[in-house]
Amino acid sequence: MNSKTNLKKQDRLFIERIAKKIFISGFTTPAVFFLEMTKPLALLGSHLLIFLGPVINSIIQSDAYYRSAQVFEEPDNIELLLKEIERLEWNSRKKEGAISEG
Repeated sequence: MNSKTNLKKQDRLFIERIAKKIFISGFTTPAVFFLEMTKPLALLGSHLLIFLGPVINSIIQSDAYYRSAQVFEEPDNIELLLKEIERLEWNSRKKEGAISEG
């Protein structure tokens, strides 16, 4: 099943919002390393998030918690998040003149 074709528009926007938050926080490099290392464990991590959901939601009220667990159970969606983070970083460096075109 190819998640790129089955990904809803709202899920794609959700991934883009997460990428922007990571980029704005300044943790682009650590996030990319972490996501690359954990990509093979996406399904296991998703199940762990669902298992811990009641405990975490009792502390932090978030409607997006279970949605993120569902979206990121697919390694393709993690790859999409990585590409979006890298795109934001690339555009930022290009604006600053750190990367020349050509």
